[in-house]
Amino acid sequence: MPNQPFPGFPARSRLTPLPELFFSRLLPETDSLTELKVVLHIFWRLYQKKDSPKFITYDDLLSDETLMAGLAGTTGSAEVLRGALDSAVSRGALLHAVLEDSGQPQDAYFINSEASRNAVSALQSGASSIPAQRQAPGTPAVPNIFTLYEQNIGLLTPMIVEELKEAESLYPAAWIEDAFREAAALNKRSWRYIARILERWSVEGKGSGESGRDSKKKRGPERYLGGRYGHLVRH
Repeated sequence: MPNQPFPGFPARSRLTPLPELFFSRLLPETDSLTELKVVLHIFWRLYQKKDSPKFITYDDLLSDETLMAGLAGTTGSAEVLRGALDSAVSRGALLHAVLEDSGQPQDAYFINSEASRNAVSALQSGASSIPAQRQAPGTPAVPNIFTLYEQNIGLLTPMIVEELKEAESLYPAAWIEDAFREAAALNKRSWRYIARILERWSVEGKGSGESGRDSKKKRGPERYLGGRYGHLVRH
């Protein structure tokens, strides 16, 4: 029985960002479907990681049922995976380093970004073991600002991505999550509204979650209608 056609993406799908150079430089040069599948899968897996440096091991990929199902039907899937990784490293899409995990060597792969190049350089300078995970087992991951936007507002655009990056560099992660939560509770699912909350907290102090000196005077959406973003959040 033939596979059913893909039904389409839902209204609020989570997105995995890709650098523009991937489309203008790497994609035209990539002539292997297997390599393309592996590289895109690694982008997807690493985007979900919270710890730094972000990398994935060969064993992790080999045991990934989603990836290996996409390579099914090829002769010797493990060798095909290894060949795709070697080709992606030679092309410059990925970086490769051999790290130690409990005394055993592990092939680790990184997206070839500036942060990853610095991390690989540091690891090759002496710290050759796999870094311990900062997040304790069983602790739920804190959603990043892009995930919060997708879950609460909608699809990302290149313009909004730049604004989110700037906000992520300016405000603590806990503030960002609280601002999204407060806006959702007020049914104000707008990035401009959320940005205004963060701006007010940064000026007046977040305190216990109220917005500073005028929090007792104003309640609900109207307390965010002042300032330079006020016109953007009015009905």
